[in-house]
Amino acid sequence: MTTSPRTGRFSDQRRKSYGRLVRLLDSYVLTGSVDLSMVPRGGGKAAPRSEELGCLLARWSVEMGQRGLAVNTRASYDREARGYLLYLEGQGVTSLREAGGASVLGFLESLRGRWAESSMWSAVINLRAFLKFLDRDDLQEALDLANAKRHHGIIPSLGDEDDQAVLQACTGGLIAARDAAITLLALVTGLRACDLIALRLSDINWRDSTIGIVQQKTGNPLTLPLLPAIAERLAEYVLTMRPDVGNDHVFLRSVAPHTEFSDHSSIYDVTRRTFSAAGTGRSKVGTRLLRHNAATRLLRAGTPLPTIAAVLGHAGPESTNAYLATDTEHMRACVLPLPVLQGAGQ
Repeated sequence: MTTSPRTGRFSDQRRKSYGRLVRLLDSYVLTGSVDLSMVPRGGGKAAPRSEELGCLLARWSVEMGQRGLAVNTRASYDREARGYLLYLEGQGVTSLREAGGASVLGFLESLRGRWAESSMWSAVINLRAFLKFLDRDDLQEALDLANAKRHHGIIPSLGDEDDQAVLQACTGGLIAARDAAITLLALVTGLRACDLIALRLSDINWRDSTIGIVQQKTGNPLTLPLLPAIAERLAEYVLTMRPDVGNDHVFLRSVAPHTEFSDHSSIYDVTRRTFSAAGTGRSKVGTRLLRHNAATRLLRAGTPLPTIAAVLGHAGPESTNAYLATDTEHMRACVLPLPVLQGAGQ
């Protein structure tokens, strides 16, 4: 029963909804009670069966925790380390001493069938962190032979019509207060999905109309103004719609269990639904696009780069410089005229 009656095609949302219903019914039939616990996305992570490789992965997890790395960074580093060790085991290698540079290249080649070429740079960066931890220079040198290049695509932004349509839908009551507050925070302030998930009631200073957080990615403190339109929808959600539970995260799941969102995909679902309801015609809109859009609009308004970096919570100016290419008008002012050479042919 996973076919949409409207489109006649497979519906992933129906599959998830029916799967949840089946788990609830099964838990009651088998135990006499309803299990509302959340199921990890993907059903858990595979781990090497080899004792040595399994211990390496466990030590790497402890090391990342001791470094205080952000949750998303740890997840990315863990994914590549886990994948590489599983690849070794699949090749019959059960000890790291048996692994050579060819194994690194073989693992990266195995990813090319599933990953876009533009994503291979991320795989190399994430795996390099693990290989440095292993103190294997030969394996690190093999990474350089992969010739993975970083792709700098054009940073996308929203058109004025889409921007206004979403603002009107969120402030005019067309969108539920929780989803409107999340979308407006991402659209206006450029907050990352991880920071929206981690936002707590104590982070909101209603008297001064500010939000103060410690960024999940950089660990740096950040204070943002709470604009009236955002404060109104946020207050409406907190006072009238937010589930009355002991969890102090601001944004909670609307269905039981009423806990904080599990990962960035939950925020993506919110922004995607909001843009669809606003009639923008955009089917894929996440906080990454909204963050880029916030930076682009600040830049076009003549906001100095240090101020933009402070608003977005960038750890360094290099991250903000990437948005210079989106400011077409100011970029045109930097164009130098070509000199006219005497005697040049037609």
